[in-house]
Amino acid sequence: MDGSLILSNILNPPVLFFFLGMTAVLVKSDLEIPPPVPKLLSLYLLFAIGFKGGVELIKSGITQEVVLTLLAAMLMACFVPIYTFFILKLKLDNYDAAAIAATYGSISAVTFITASAFLTELGIDFDGYMVAALALMESPAIIVGLILVNLSSTEEKRDVAWSEVLREAFLNSSVFLLVGSLLIGVATGEHGWQVLEPFAQGMFYGILTFFLLDMGLVAARRIKDLQKTGFFLISFAIFIPILNAGLGLLISKLIGMPKGDALLFAVLCASASYIAVPAAMRMTVPEANPSLYVSTALAVTFPFNIIVGIPLYLYGIEFLWR
Repeated sequence: MDGSLILSNILNPPVLFFFLGMTAVLVKSDLEIPPPVPKLLSLYLLFAIGFKGGVELIKSGITQEVVLTLLAAMLMACFVPIYTFFILKLKLDNYDAAAIAATYGSISAVTFITASAFLTELGIDFDGYMVAALALMESPAIIVGLILVNLSSTEEKRDVAWSEVLREAFLNSSVFLLVGSLLIGVATGEHGWQVLEPFAQGMFYGILTFFLLDMGLVAARRIKDLQKTGFFLISFAIFIPILNAGLGLLISKLIGMPKGDALLFAVLCASASYIAVPAAMRMTVPEANPSLYVSTALAVTFPFNIIVGIPLYLYGIEFLWR
């Protein structure tokens, strides 16, 4: 693998600020970002990526490649929690296995956004419809995880409030804003982009950088939780994303995606949710241990993907697309 890809990714300002956040915690600095600010930053990033994706989607139109990609996205969002559930059951109970499986079946929007910034730095084009794949992959894993808990439980079947589950899966703030911004981008097109470009693009990298600074602080604080996960889950949190990315690349090759879209699809398959799914799992599967599914996704998989995973998956694309 070309080490310059990893170096280029690490020397990106957003990634360096992620390291700065982690360093602040490790050296016991009092650096802290007030809680409402990261929420505002995440909402901005979802708005910006969704709106730009909608504008790009209306430009490209609904083609066969778009339809196949969106179907593949939903298939992976359902398949990943099923197969990982049975791997996790080797060491964990049904509740923890289902919660972690759902976490890895869903996606990390920030990893996707970081990958899109990486592609932009390298001058590699990608299509806006990948944002629609991002939106479609967040919710199915929550539903599959709950189904797995119900089917595998030897006790009396759980009385699940499915209306609340579906509401959390499809109307949580991140999905709602992302889909809404995408639709508004489609509706307003190039005119809307000209109006909002200074805000939606001009501020984007600065906001992403500041957000990743906060993510570095949060990830470093979660490192201590890894002592509870053991070697099995730490290994799972590294190798399963690589496997999922590999599956994503093979699907991308079969569909005929260009390199930029293939990387984003691989990143979606490889990432793990640390916001939407944990919130849903806390509500619906209280028996599961949050320190397991949050710390593996946030303290292991997220840093691995943004530091090593993204350039690693791009190297795989360069190899397969020769």
